[in-house]
Parts: sequence; C-alpha cells; structure tokens
Amino acid sequence: MDIRRRNHVNVTGPDDAPVLLLAHGFGCDQNMWRLVVPVLARRYRVVLFDYVGSGRSDLSAWTEERYSSLHGYARDVVEVCEELDLRQAVFVGHSVSAMVGVLAAQAAPERIGALVMVTPSPCYIDSGDYRGGFSTEDIDELLASLEANYLGWSSAMAPVIMGNPDRPELGRELTNSFCATDPDIARVFARTTFLTDSREDLKGVDVPTLVLECEQDAIAPREVGAYVHAAIPSSRLVTLDATGHCPQLSAPEATAAAILDFLESVQ
Repeated sequence: MDIRRRNHVNVTGPDDAPVLLLAHGFGCDQNMWRLVVPVLARRYRVVLFDYVGSGRSDLSAWTEERYSSLHGYARDVVEVCEELDLRQAVFVGHSVSAMVGVLAAQAAPERIGALVMVTPSPCYIDSGDYRGGFSTEDIDELLASLEANYLGWSSAMAPVIMGNPDRPELGRELTNSFCATDPDIARVFARTTFLTDSREDLKGVDVPTLVLECEQDAIAPREVGAYVHAAIPSSRLVTLDATGHCPQLSAPEATAAAILDFLESVQ
C-alpha cells in the first residue's frame, strides 16, 4: 500500500532538521495547521498528513472496524513514521489526536521522542471528581444530533468549538471542514472521539510533553489541561492567551511560539 498517497503525506522544511509530525483532530485535515507551518518549517522538518477518512486521504482505505478505535488512528501515525523512517520525531496532536499520539508513542517508542498536546482531552465525560466538560446526557444528545443531521450539527457546533464569535470567519472555516467530511465516516470518528476514555493511557507517557490549553475552551476546559499535566510527570503546561478549541487558527503566533520554546528546552 502507498502510505504517502493513502494519508496524503506532505513534507516541508530543511531536509536534515529534527522532525515535527502534525496531526489534525476530528472533522479536520492537515490544512488546519497552515498558519503555524511556515514558522515551524524555518527550523524543523514538518510532516503533515490526513487520517484515513479525512481531507484528501484515500477514502477507499477506510473501514469502520479499524477506525472505531483510537488505536486505528495510531496505526496510521506509526505507518506514516515507518514509511518516512522517522525516529524520535516530535508528535504534535490537536484535540483527540493528542491521545492518538500517546498510543502511537507507546506502540512505536523508537519513532516518537516527544509529544505536544494541543487542547487535549483524555475523556470528555464527567466522572466522579473528574471534570471532562460534558455529562453523559450531553454527549448522548450531541451524538444523536450529529447522526440525525450532520450538516445541521456542523453548522451549529463548529462556531461553538472554534469560539471567537467576534471572528465569524473562523467558525465558517471549521464548519466547511466538518461539512467536507463524509457523514458516515464522521459519525464513527465522533463516537470514537467523544466516548473513548484514555485517562489510563496517560500513565504510560514517559517522553517530554507539552500540554497547550486556552484560557477559554468549550470543549476542553482548563480542568482537563490541569488533569493531563498532573498525570504526566514529564509534562509542561502552557495556557495560551486565546479562546476556543483551535488555537493553531485563532492564535497561530502564540501557538507556534509555545511549541518552539518547548522544542528548545528538550533538544
């Protein structure tokens, strides 16, 4: 199988520089990183890809069995790393991809040497003392709405996820990204994203890790960032002066600066 074509792999930046592997979240594709790539690629080799089922990936390679688990997405990551022979790359994962990176690093520790988690959440559902931001009923309603009318759900939810109501063009961009995703594939990815509890997986992280959160985030509140940071002894928590769940679009300069500062500290 042609992994580069399957995952629409693109590489930019100096050939001999350390590697950053950038992974998008639910309903998105590699284009979500476009505002930070020019800054990162000045000093690093940047690898971009689309998960199977997203963006310009080969949709014929998608199966519900594989992508009903975050491990399926982690396999995409490992296979891209193997195809490019990446070793000790820095995995930069947005939203649900932060936890995909954890799984990929555990599956192929020689391939990933550090993690950058951008607005991560290991579990979206409140449980006991843990606050994920949503009740079980909230998630049930969210998924039912998505499955009943995906395009309508996208138009309503994307601006909430993006935040920044004073910049409606950002919400429109995320809406368009969601709407470009096949509804059947989106349904499976959404259930995988919002129903997975990956809190136990955090205990196995033993590489340098940056946790990036925003001051206000309707999807991953700051209690989640604090939880992830506390669960990973080798982590650094940075709170961006930004709102919304996608700081790589709403605050690209601050996001890129935080990533570069972290990379300097681990080299």
